[in-house]
Amino acid sequence: MDNLSTGGLVRSSKILMIFFTGIFGTLVVFGNLSDYASNFSFVQHTLSMDTTFPGNALLYRAIHSPALQHLFYGLIITTQTLFALSCLLGAYQLYRHRRAEAALFHQAKRFAVLGCLLGILIWYLFFQVVGGEWFAMWQSTQWNALSTSGRIVDFIVAVLIFIVLKIDD
Repeated sequence: MDNLSTGGLVRSSKILMIFFTGIFGTLVVFGNLSDYASNFSFVQHTLSMDTTFPGNALLYRAIHSPALQHLFYGLIITTQTLFALSCLLGAYQLYRHRRAEAALFHQAKRFAVLGCLLGILIWYLFFQVVGGEWFAMWQSTQWNALSTSGRIVDFIVAVLIFIVLKIDD
């Protein structure tokens, strides 16, 4: 396949989109590890629900145990690491198969798709569903990542849709 053909440009753009997503994940993990305390504060405040509406009926859900808060944060960082690695490996697999037949190129999308699904798990399920709804993050004006996580989910879903489309022949 000629890299200047439409199919070559589409394949190249899929490779780059998942690579960019992997770079984003790598920077997130680096930030969480290199500034653990600041980012842990976010998790701690979200789980303890200490900046939600005073006296709200959901406060029974709060987690005040530092050990459990660190466990939650560790789960987030671990999942983000798997997200970044899957996206980068997905970009590598797509790059390796960039000139392959359509069926082989499509099969090479596995890690890219997995990476996107892990990203949705993190920023939709962990942040929006669990953080936003279960721990009422939406009530906090100080520790609220719903709009940020929403933008991330929007981008990852768009990348996922683009990656899985079979328009790269």
